[in-house]
This record gives sequence, structure tokens and C-alpha cells, in this order.
Amino acid sequence: MPRTGKRKEHPLSMRLPETDIAIIDRAATLRGRSRTDFVRDAAVRAAEDVLMETVPIRMSPAGFKAFMAALSGPASPVPQMIELFQRTAPWETGGSDTGG
Repeated sequence: MPRTGKRKEHPLSMRLPETDIAIIDRAATLRGRSRTDFVRDAAVRAAEDVLMETVPIRMSPAGFKAFMAALSGPASPVPQMIELFQRTAPWETGGSDTGG
């Protein structure tokens, strides 16, 4: 009997070294995900990143003029960034030495 609906999922097969599988499995476990879910999400995120890098940004001439004016204008401090850079780094807090 023929299928009445279109198949929504497509198989994807890869050959990976054991070391890669071990890393993927460890990360998937830490996230509470299956290997398949973890790899699918990572691959889709990477693909979206590539696509976002290549998508042209379109704007009106007036919008472009305002954008260029904002870039060309004087910099103004961002209070949250100032506070962040004034914090002591975690490795500079003088915590206990656990090294060997």
C-alpha cells in the first residue's frame, strides 16, 4: 500500500572518528540531549550562521544615511560596558591554588 503523506524527515549518515563521537556524546550528555538532537541542532545553528553572513542588508537611502551618521559620530560610553571592564576577572580574585 503506497504512503499517503510526504515523508517529513530525511536521513543523514556520517562517518566520524571515535574521538569525534566521544566528544559529541559527552557534550550531548551534558546538555541532556540525544546524539541525534545535539548534532542536528549544532548543524542547523552552523548553517544559519553561514546564511546570516551572506544575507544582504537592505535599507532605504534615508536609513543608510542615518546608519552612516551613527557610525561616523562620536562614540558614547555604555555604562554596562564600563562596569564590566572595571570588574576583577575571576582568575584575578586570588582563589585557592588547586594546581599540581
